[in-house]
Amino acid sequence: MPGHGKHRRPKRRPITRKLAFAGTGGAALALPLIGATTAGAAVGQPAASPAVTTASLPAAAPAKAPAAKTAAPSTYSVAAGDTLSEIAAQHAVSGGWQALYEANRSAIGSNPSVIRPGTKLSLGTAAKAAAAKAKAAAKPATAYPNNLDGWIRESLAIMAKHGIPGSYNGIYRNVMRESSGNPLAINNWDSNAAKGIPSKGLLQVIDPTFRAYHVPGTSTNSYDPVANITAACNYAAARYGSIDNVNGPY
Repeated sequence: MPGHGKHRRPKRRPITRKLAFAGTGGAALALPLIGATTAGAAVGQPAASPAVTTASLPAAAPAKAPAAKTAAPSTYSVAAGDTLSEIAAQHAVSGGWQALYEANRSAIGSNPSVIRPGTKLSLGTAAKAAAAKAKAAAKPATAYPNNLDGWIRESLAIMAKHGIPGSYNGIYRNVMRESSGNPLAINNWDSNAAKGIPSKGLLQVIDPTFRAYHVPGTSTNSYDPVANITAACNYAAARYGSIDNVNGPY
C-alpha cells in the first residue's frame, strides 16, 4: 500500500535581484530592479532636476536731464565810457548797435553817440524785434557819386537812419559858406587854430566836436566828406535844432 506521504511545504521562488545599468556614454548608473512572480517590476523614477535660479540685473539708473543754460541778461546798465557798438558786441545783439539803438531810442535820445551812464538798455525781445524790423527794411546799398552832391545825399541817408534832421539845401548852403565844397579845407588863422584845434573839412568842424558827435558807421577821419557832414549836422541838431537853422558861423 502506498505509504503515507508527508506534506511538503511548497517551494518559494527566490527573489531575484538584478541590476539594470542605465547611462549615457561611458558612465553608467546601477539601478536595482526587484523581480517577483506575483508582482510586476517597479522601476524607480529619477529625482527631479533642481530648479534653475535666474539672477536679476539691477535696473538702469534714469538718465539725468541736461543742466539748464544760464539765461542771457535782458537788460544792461550803461557804464561810463560805454558805446553802443561795444555793448552790442559784448552781448551779441543781433543787428549790432543799430538794432540796439532802435530798441532803446526813447531812453537814449536822438544822438546814438551820446549815452548816459545808468541808462537801462533792453538787450532781449525789443532788440531782437528791432533787428528783425531793420533786416526786413534793409535795401541794397546805393552807390553815390564821389562829389559834393553824392556826399550830401549819402549823409542825408545816414542821418535819416539816426533821426538827425536836416535838408539837402540846408547842408549845401552851409558847405558853400564854410569850405566852398573843398573836403580838405582847414582854417589855420581863427581862435580855434590858435588853440591848436583848427576847423576842418566841408563844414569846418574842430576835432573835439567831431569826436563828440561822430555818427557810428561813418569814417573816424574828420576830413572824410560824409563823416564830416554827418557829424556837423548831428552837432547842429543838438545845438540849433537842425543844420537848416544855421545861417552863419556855428
